[in-house]
Formats: sequence, C-alpha cells, structure tokens
Amino acid sequence: MTQWNFTSVGFIRSPYKQKFAIPRQPGLIDEAHGELVLVPPYANDEMVRGIEGFSHLWLVFVFHETAGKGWSPLVRPPRLGGNAKKGVFATRATFRPNPIGLSVVQFKGVERRGENLVLKIAGIDLLDGTPILDVKPYLPYADAVPNSLGGFADDAPETDMTVSFSDDALRFINQQTQYPKLAVFIEKVLKQDPRPPYKKERDGEQSYGMTLYDFNIKWTVNDRHNHVVAVHVAK
Repeated sequence: MTQWNFTSVGFIRSPYKQKFAIPRQPGLIDEAHGELVLVPPYANDEMVRGIEGFSHLWLVFVFHETAGKGWSPLVRPPRLGGNAKKGVFATRATFRPNPIGLSVVQFKGVERRGENLVLKIAGIDLLDGTPILDVKPYLPYADAVPNSLGGFADDAPETDMTVSFSDDALRFINQQTQYPKLAVFIEKVLKQDPRPPYKKERDGEQSYGMTLYDFNIKWTVNDRHNHVVAVHVAK
C-alpha cells in the first residue's frame, strides 16, 4: 500500500482550547472566530492571490489530538445519542484510518504578521492548534448540492436548551472588552449541549466547566436549562 507524507501549511488559533464544547459541525456558531496562521514557506502572498473573492474556504486538517488513539470500523455518533453504531465512513468521527478532517469556514480577510500570513475565519469547529494540510475555495455552484440527503443527520441539531447568566458572570463579561460578543458566543455553545450523550439522560443538576478563548466558564445544567455560574480568566 502506498505511503504518503504530508506537511502542514499552518495551524489554527481557536477559541476552543479543548475538544469538549466544540460544535459537531462547522457553521453552527457564527461567533466562533479564529485564525489560520500560514507559516513559511507557505506564508507567501502569492499563494493567496485572488482569495478575497471567496466568502468561504475549505480547510483540510489533522485530528491531531486523537490521531494516536487508533481507529475503529464502527463508531457511535453523538447525533444518535451514542447508542447506535455506524460505519466510520458513514460518519464524521475523529477516529479514522487516516485522521483527516474537512471543514468549511467563513473567510473574513487576510493579514500579514511578520513572517506569517494570517487568514481570519469564522464559524469554525476546530481545536486550537489544529494543523492545516490545505486550503481550497468553496464554490457554491459545485459544493452546494440541492436536494441532497443527510442520512441520520439530515437536519441541523436541535437547540432548544435555554441559557441564563449569574450577575457575577455578566459583570465579568461586560467588563472585558476584547470579545464584545462573548455572552452570545457562550450562549450558542451551550445551546448546542456539548455534554456527552450518556450524561444527557441523567436527572438532577450537573456541573461543568470549559475554556473558551482565555476564559474558564463554569455552568450548571438542570433538565434543558444551562445556568452560567462564573466566567473568569484562565490560569
């Protein structure tokens, strides 16, 4: 069997510092802004000539956090509650024969920063530090397929969970100025219900924590309601 070696052209700077809380698909949270940092020799202005004409980009990336954990021919998609098995090629699971993913993101502009070239992106579902293998433009006439079928994930996931914030959490959010839409971002992440499927069946109040951008967020879940207890700078 042929072996191929690939070199990453850059890496992702993302608000998602851990796998937990990342949306299961791109485009679900527009407020998820990040950056693709192209590094030499790929941080060449000529390599992005004409890119400003596209609103979206395809990113080919490596599931670097789970790449060393092997793969399985059958996986349990979270969309099915983690109770049903599907073939790995019928899912977008991370545990694949080759740990490669594909994500479409909004393109927001390009900026030169010293020896690096930065593509500003949004609507991302990528972990901070994700290696990028390639960048391709999204072509609406070819990539958007009308009347296509989505199998067991034909519709967007339900987001019927509600979210509230404590006074202390809102005070912190309103005092920081770096991320003006931080409250909206946190709310949309929690409405996606990032909990593992098996915990969604448990009764009673549950407590969770996650890191977004430079902040630790603590919240509780009771039935279908999230309550953000605290937001503070990550140490």
